Parts: sequence; structure tokens; C-alpha cells
Amino acid sequence: MVKESIYGLTFEQLAAWLLERGHKPYQASLVWEYLYRKRVTSFSEMSDVKKECIEMLSESFEFQTMQQHVKQESEDGTIKFLFKLRDGNLIETVLMKHKYGLSVCVTTQVGCNIGCSFCASGLLAKSRDLSSGEIVEQIMNVQLHLDQRNQDEKVSHIVVMGIGEPFDNFENMIDFIKVVINHKGLAIGARHITVSTSGLANKIYEFADSQLPVNLAISLHAPNNELRTRIMKINRAIPIEKLMESLDYYLEKTNKRITIEYILLRDVNDHKEEAEQLADLLQDKKQKVYVNLIPYNPVDEHSQYQRSEEESVLTFYDTLKKRGINCKIRQEHGTDIDAACGQLRSKQIKKEKAQ
Repeated sequence: MVKESIYGLTFEQLAAWLLERGHKPYQASLVWEYLYRKRVTSFSEMSDVKKECIEMLSESFEFQTMQQHVKQESEDGTIKFLFKLRDGNLIETVLMKHKYGLSVCVTTQVGCNIGCSFCASGLLAKSRDLSSGEIVEQIMNVQLHLDQRNQDEKVSHIVVMGIGEPFDNFENMIDFIKVVINHKGLAIGARHITVSTSGLANKIYEFADSQLPVNLAISLHAPNNELRTRIMKINRAIPIEKLMESLDYYLEKTNKRITIEYILLRDVNDHKEEAEQLADLLQDKKQKVYVNLIPYNPVDEHSQYQRSEEESVLTFYDTLKKRGINCKIRQEHGTDIDAACGQLRSKQIKKEKAQ
């Protein structure tokens, strides 16, 4: 029998699982504290939990469902982990240092089917979703890495922007969030968590209705349907008009600001004309949106795309600012390693196939 990850249970699910098997609710609190506060790596270390409970848990669950396969460290402190899952698949997780704390970018799927023509994550098609436990375990592996350095460092922020489309793995992504924000465990502030989507409008409605107080980011990357369809095939199914309608609903339902992600591609979407179109598109939402202009990390397989010239980036930025759109140029991390999301995974798979 393949055991599930113990990290895949929300606190409520863990309590219900134990209660169904005759254990008192306080046992769930003890187990939870050992998992996320004391961060033990085996059930045998849970000395205060009843022996019968430990035996039952160890028969059904395990701690490690992935192993570190490759680790790259950048001069700026960024660390990119390549984890091998027990089925042999590879996923990426990235630790980034900011002035405000330590942020981890997690992966939600093995591969991606969204098909953005500039993205390294989609070089290999989606083979499966990650379980909620596999997503949580990425955070735990990074936190254990920090614990081993004995510097009293803690993961403080999470971005769900790694390989895959988070809203295409909606239920597991929601359970992951419920685990990491639980105040009895890792207690990562909901306002410190951002989930990114390429624009699955039906799930944006559902996300708004969930009332989870985490942040939403939209991977837009183009201000009109013709251009967006050319570089992001999802726009064929969900054009910008439908996406904007879902964002209107989200803003009305949550009153939370949305981040608009916009990767600047040289001579593709970085002209002043596109900046004006983007300002027009967001004009009625300009008090509640924030544009994140992202320098492009070139990918060998997508050689038709290059990083925008600095002058173009500044012109784009200035145009938005003059139109009253809040925006910034994102600080880069890990430029001396495989910076593009999915790049390390793709290179490693090619390397291993060639051996």
C-alpha cells in the first residue's frame, strides 16, 4: 500500500480521521504541534502522543514522499531545489530572500498544460496534479533546510507560482493553504501568501467565494486578445473580457487588491502602445490593481523571445504611472542560476535522458 503524506491533511481532516478511529480531539493538536512547530521527521519522535495513535498514523501516512535531487544556490541567496517524487517525477521549489523575509515559490503540478509560448514550465506537458501533501512538503523541506542552518530563520511568505496552473489543481491548492495558515502550526500569514493563475475565470469566482484571505495574481502578459492569444493559448478559451468579468466579481466579493503579472518580451508586448492599452484595460480598476512588470528570463527552447531593452521597460513603466496605474519593476532573483521557472527541471530531464 502506498502511504499518503501526513502533510496532506488539514487540521480539521486530521482531527476527524483520529476521531473516527476512537482518539480524542486533543491528540490531533499534539500531532499537529509535532508536525509544524517541533517539525519532527518521524512518528517515533512524537513522545506525548498515545502509542496506539502513533501506530495507526504510521500505518497510513509517511513524512517523506520526495527527495532532494539537485540544489542550486545563487550569489543573492536564492536557492532552487529540484525534488524527485516517489514516482520519479521532478518538481522545482525556490527559496528567495527579500528585505521583508523569506519567500518560497511552490509547484502545484508535474508539468503544465496552459501552453504559454514563452514559459519553461510548459516545455513538458502536465502528467499529474500534486497532492496537497506534496505541496505542503515543499514548504517543510525548505523550512527543515533553514532549521539545519541554526539561524532561527522561518519561511514568512509563499507564492504559488511554480510549475503548473494552481487553479487547475484547485482542491489540493486550497487544502495546502489551509494547512500553512493554520495558527497552531506554521502560522504563515494569509496576507503573505499569493496565488497566481493564468486566468481560469470559473475558478476565480470559486476562489472569491472561498473567502480565503490570501492574495490573487493574474498572469496577463498582454493587453488585447490578439496578442494574448498568440503568446498564451488559454486566451482562446477564456478571452480577456471573460477574465475581466471574473476579476470584477472577485474585487466586489473580497475588496482585495489584485496583482497583474506582465512579463516584458522584446518587440512583442513591450511597446508604448501596449502600455496604453493595458492602462485602458485596467482604468476602471486602477484603485484595486497593481501591475508587476517582470524582466524575462530567456529560455533556450523559446529563442524567439528575448528580454526587453532597459529603455523599453522604463517607457512602459512611465506610461502606466502617468495613466495612474500602480506598478513596479520586479526585483530579480537567482539570475546566475536557472532563473526561469521550470528551466532546471527541463535541463535535468534532458541530461538524464542523454546519459
